[in-house]
Amino acid sequence: MAVLAVAVALSGCAVTPEPLSLAEHKATLEADRQAMFGSQEKITAPVTLQEAMARALKYNLDYRVKIMEEAMAQRQLDLSSLDMLPKLALAAGYTARNRDNASSSQNVATGEQSLVPSISSEKHDSTADLNLSWNVLDFGVSYYSAHQQADRVLILEQRKRKVSQQMMQQVREAWWQAAGAQQLQGRIDELLKQAEEALNDAKQVEQQKLRAPLDALNYRRQLLDVIRQMTAVRSALSQAKPRLAAIMNISPGQDFQIAVPSDMPMPALGVDLDKMEELALLNRPEVVESHYSQRISALETRKAIAKLLPGLEFSVGQHYDSNKFLINNSWSDAGLRLSWNLLNLFSAGPIMRAADAQKQVDQAQRMALNMAVLTQVHVAYLDFQGKSRQFWIERELNKVDQSIYEQTRNAVDSGASARLQGILADANAVFSSLRLYQSYGDMQNAYGQMAASLGLDPMPKTTAGYDLKSLSQAFKGAETRWQGTVAGGKQ
Repeated sequence: MAVLAVAVALSGCAVTPEPLSLAEHKATLEADRQAMFGSQEKITAPVTLQEAMARALKYNLDYRVKIMEEAMAQRQLDLSSLDMLPKLALAAGYTARNRDNASSSQNVATGEQSLVPSISSEKHDSTADLNLSWNVLDFGVSYYSAHQQADRVLILEQRKRKVSQQMMQQVREAWWQAAGAQQLQGRIDELLKQAEEALNDAKQVEQQKLRAPLDALNYRRQLLDVIRQMTAVRSALSQAKPRLAAIMNISPGQDFQIAVPSDMPMPALGVDLDKMEELALLNRPEVVESHYSQRISALETRKAIAKLLPGLEFSVGQHYDSNKFLINNSWSDAGLRLSWNLLNLFSAGPIMRAADAQKQVDQAQRMALNMAVLTQVHVAYLDFQGKSRQFWIERELNKVDQSIYEQTRNAVDSGASARLQGILADANAVFSSLRLYQSYGDMQNAYGQMAASLGLDPMPKTTAGYDLKSLSQAFKGAETRWQGTVAGGKQ
């Protein structure tokens, strides 16, 4: 019977793999899709740069993860604070036995039984205990652990700032690429249409032998080269909006328009490099995080030292026992206990030496990080200056190319020039416009990278709300705030 009972129990504990059914998988996917896109505000107007940033900040899934990690760290901080409280334990129990717990006594001198068998406890017994204990050593260790967790919360806040800055930089880059693609898409399509029509006409001319074979082939080759280049450009530009949509967490395939600005202003810094260096060292999330990490290391050393000290524990309790043989069924007690592992004293020297080595490592890492930050500031500054100069050159070249295109188009329309010349001039003008938008986008990216290298947040710490309209409004004038921040030397 015992073997049979064990076999039945073991068979009941056996677990077999149960794969998800197709219906369960579909339901999970539908729930995930609803969670990803269901709560978003619909796009009802062309998307501005500020709205794109607001949508990325509110809906981007990677940024949501950082927010949740910060919230989880805050909950862990709450838990670590509770570890400093005394321990209050409540216990209750019930015991039952089939025979009395009887016992007898024996005379030590004679070895004879000195008392008849007797009992001092009932067959059925109920107990209850309430104990309050507080260990001073555990309190000290928990105190340092709570402070470490508080610094970890601050570290996650800095990492969230870093993710926000990087994401806004990605939005800026993707938005300007999408803006340029939108501006040039129609013109490229029209040029491809004209080139393909001219190619068909060239084929007929070649078939009818109205032109020398070599001239006809060169003519077709030039047209095909224009079509090849324009097709490659159109393919590259068509990927700009999907990339922007992914950052804004817009459902793939959803069409939207970009609110392209009418002008291309050139942002200016107007601040010397010395002030930028100071601002970067004060505001960069990585630098601030390094200070918090150093505090955590120092607290870890204090925790290790605290564990070397004696442990002092206070305890009080209230107890109850239903045993009728007891004179007092309820009673209270209090205690004080001191314990000290003397062998821990041998660890004091290694702990102090390890702490000193860790301090030197932290200082070296901070110096290396400061040097990296200063280098990034200088590189970002030089990059912005170079991109600004490049944009000025591309803008002047674009003016010339557009004028050439207009003159050539007028000549083609009047019959004074061949159709191929107009197509080639149009292609050159399109490439010039493409380089202009790319150059301006690169300059804007360099400007955003300059602000990121200084640790400047694109949005103020407080906003009127967290809806898209309020967030978009908060992002407006970011450059003005950056200028004021840089001029004031603080964030």
